[in-house]
Amino acid sequence: MSQVCEICGKKPMSGHNISHAHNVTNRRWLPNLQTVRTNVNGHVKRVKVCTSCLKAGKVEKFVKSATQKQLRPSAEESKS
Repeated sequence: MSQVCEICGKKPMSGHNISHAHNVTNRRWLPNLQTVRTNVNGHVKRVKVCTSCLKAGKVEKFVKSATQKQLRPSAEESKS
């Protein structure tokens, strides 16, 4: 399965673990990806997004079935 953010394209990085005895082994640093349901071109779709994109507000989560009382005023505008 691909470990790539669908918004910014962030991918795994590679490098080395270095022990105290300076034994070098390969390792990978994976991006912190979360699966989020979002509205893409009018359709609800699951998207893999890194947490930095979520925090920056580049993706807006889809609100499934919330009543008017449960929504914040800012979320209420984006839902319609």
